[in-house]
Amino acid sequence: MSHTTAALLEALGAALGADGIVTGPGIGDRYCADSTRLNVCPPLALVRPRTTAEVAAVLRLCHAAVQPVVVQGGLTGLAGGATPKTGEISLSLERLTGIESVDRDALTLTVRAGTPLAAIHEEVGRHGLQFALDLGARGSCSIGGNISTNAGGNRVIRYGMTRDLVLGLEVVLADGTVLTAMNSMMKNNAGYDLKQLFIGSEGTLGVVTRAVLRLHPAPAERLTALVAAPSFAALVAILRESRAALGGQLGSFEVMWSAYYEFSVTHSIGGQRPFAEQHPFYALIELEALEPKSDAERLEVLLARLIDAGSVTDAVIARSLADSARLWRIRESAGELLAYLQPVTAYDISMPINAMEAYIKDIERRSAPLLGKWPPFIFGHLGDGNLHIVASVASAANVAPLDAIVYGALDGFGSVSAEHGIGVLKRGYLGKSRTPVELQLMRQLKSTLDPRNILNPGRVL
Repeated sequence: MSHTTAALLEALGAALGADGIVTGPGIGDRYCADSTRLNVCPPLALVRPRTTAEVAAVLRLCHAAVQPVVVQGGLTGLAGGATPKTGEISLSLERLTGIESVDRDALTLTVRAGTPLAAIHEEVGRHGLQFALDLGARGSCSIGGNISTNAGGNRVIRYGMTRDLVLGLEVVLADGTVLTAMNSMMKNNAGYDLKQLFIGSEGTLGVVTRAVLRLHPAPAERLTALVAAPSFAALVAILRESRAALGGQLGSFEVMWSAYYEFSVTHSIGGQRPFAEQHPFYALIELEALEPKSDAERLEVLLARLIDAGSVTDAVIARSLADSARLWRIRESAGELLAYLQPVTAYDISMPINAMEAYIKDIERRSAPLLGKWPPFIFGHLGDGNLHIVASVASAANVAPLDAIVYGALDGFGSVSAEHGIGVLKRGYLGKSRTPVELQLMRQLKSTLDPRNILNPGRVL
């Protein structure tokens, strides 16, 4: 270790206290990679500030020393963005937690960045409210990470991405400057909306430390149905009819191809099959009920009409919270899928709905020689154009050629990242979804806000 590095670590220790910095074996494996567990690398040191002022002190010292920093939240990412590189300091926000306030009249919540998403759900639920962002990693992901990646999740069709749920932010810039833009108003058209620079920027432009979030009244009840469909065209018809019949109360519309569904039923709910027969496609529909009895009747009428039209071949409606949780468990078993299949790679893509069927058929055909014994597992959020593909490859050497197939086929009409971000793993394909002018402007923003390139260097760009 050089004298300069030793001096920096000593200064960080003085700023954070003895328990605020960890070096050597004490860091532990958790901080060496995100959920992909690819490119595992121990950081030079782990710093764990408790306050915005301490985050600012860390960045001020690292900026002066031109010391690269990787920002870490819940480490649930799937793009390699929070995985350290050699010589980087990991800045973990896991101690910067706590809900500061809930305003039931303004429908806002003020929260620190390290707070788990599930803790937000629990707190606002006590007030009869909901924070609409929801995803499978709710118990371990942090709201700061959700903001920095512009997370999507299960209710985008109704409420939009994280970007649509953030009113204000506090952000620490690369040089330690604290930008306070904690707007709590729905309408504020006074100049540039600076928070949008940081939402989805994956920690490359600044470190989110606090946020004002937009809340909504909680529905009286959530009504869940699982339906089977004979074709992709039928899935689209079900979505179209559900939107027309349920309107703004359609909270989620999740789809599963047969292979994913069969794996999930077998490995996630112990083989308790909702349907006696196998079907090509499945959709999970959730209605946010205002009047549970009458809304349940509307859902039943909709399903009966879809069965009569041939779009739905079978359907079940959850009759209890346990039933609903079991149906959602089928959809949310992707984490188990990733752990079960090795070597494995995962994709998070989006495109127009009318392009999906041809795209998937093309990918299945071209990827077949690269895969192991399993077909691609496909599922996602059809209503917002987002699909996920999990593929078990015959060998790790097949990942790069498979990437080229999956991302190359999106060139000019789709996105290589719908909701997980670019990080490191998709960086080489960013040009498939952004024009040269867009990329140049991104580089200009990065060099302006982080001229010494210390914040998540090599991520996104």
